[in-house]
Amino acid sequence: MTSKAQDTGSDRRGGLFDSVKVLVGTLLAMAQTRLELLSTEIEEQRAWLGALLVWTLVALFCAGVGVVLATLFVIMSLWDTHRLLALGIPAILFLLGAGLALRIVLGKARAKPRLFAASLGELSKDRKELTSRS
Repeated sequence: MTSKAQDTGSDRRGGLFDSVKVLVGTLLAMAQTRLELLSTEIEEQRAWLGALLVWTLVALFCAGVGVVLATLFVIMSLWDTHRLLALGIPAILFLLGAGLALRIVLGKARAKPRLFAASLGELSKDRKELTSRS
């Protein structure tokens, strides 16, 4: 009779140990999934930033060449008759353009999506799920 009682006690301990192993395995699997999601988000952000940087540089180069040529055209065409106007109008236009560009950049910086939003959302769901079970 004592051997059956000992077997039952070892079964309970084995069952508890197995439950802890399953819980740890589940937690590790969740952590791995979240880290993979985080890694994917970092890679997406890096690719997005790289493409944005390249296209920004291309646009700035083209705009710079175009602005220099347009300014030279205006100055050369008006130099004999309206020298101050030929220099003042492009200067005012460039300053207005710079102000507009600054305003757009600040607006885009404020509207930037939250970094790692998907990972944080999944972690929040996991936390709520774990606290609701206990």
